[in-house]
Amino acid sequence: MDDITFFYRIPGRSGEHRPGAHQASTHGAGHAFHSHVRLFDLPDSRRLDVRASLRAGRGEWLVRAYRQRAAISLRLVVDVSASMHVGAPLRKLDIAARIAESAAHSAFGIGDRIGMLAFDAAHREDLYFPAVHSRGAGQQMRQAITACNPGQTAGCALVETVRQLAGRRELVFLISDFHWPLAVTAEATDMLSQAWVVPLVVWDQAELAPPPADGLVTLRDAETGAATPVWVNARLRQRWAAQLAGRRRALDALFGSRSLLPLYLHGDFDAAALSRYFLELVP
Repeated sequence: MDDITFFYRIPGRSGEHRPGAHQASTHGAGHAFHSHVRLFDLPDSRRLDVRASLRAGRGEWLVRAYRQRAAISLRLVVDVSASMHVGAPLRKLDIAARIAESAAHSAFGIGDRIGMLAFDAAHREDLYFPAVHSRGAGQQMRQAITACNPGQTAGCALVETVRQLAGRRELVFLISDFHWPLAVTAEATDMLSQAWVVPLVVWDQAELAPPPADGLVTLRDAETGAATPVWVNARLRQRWAAQLAGRRRALDALFGSRSLLPLYLHGDFDAAALSRYFLELVP
């Protein structure tokens, strides 16, 4: 496995009929035994089970039925609001672009389709990619995300965007810094209750702690552009750490109440870390 590819799997069964790498709920040419059925219902004499037929004592031949392995569809839901355009040396948006490229590369390798939705204060139709199985999808998504401009107004159209995915059984990567009210996240994840949702929380190192030296600094709100002078000292650092820890606990509690496990990304994206995430999620 190269440094851009990650391993993933779903904590359930795919309902799709396209052959692929995931466990499925449909019968087919697989190797996972499911049940015995009548030869009349599944006319394949190669799977005839003489012993099971005699043991059943129903005077009819039984054959083994297997579940096939199937493909799934991945969907990226990417926050491209103003707060995602900050960060150093990489913007949070650049990390989201790397995730998109890696996810598309990984999906193509095992036969899955991938698509993308994006939002800021409104649903971004210009960043919509339909779900496709394409070698070049990742590079196209990465370029589109990297080059996009944030909307001119503050707000969050997450709920309006994910409404398009309501009721679908897809693997959804929700990529954002989640700097919006928790109620918005709760409504959106509830709307995606039929999907397998992976919250990827992208935070910049500057968000994790204030400047190390005491003194007057100007903090600028990434969404509104409003500047606020702040005196940095030990007391502020303690409050900063407490608020950050509180925000993380709140996100963990919200996702945990919906049986979701967030992955926090600081400074860059590591494909191996996402592989480990899925190994923990689906032992």
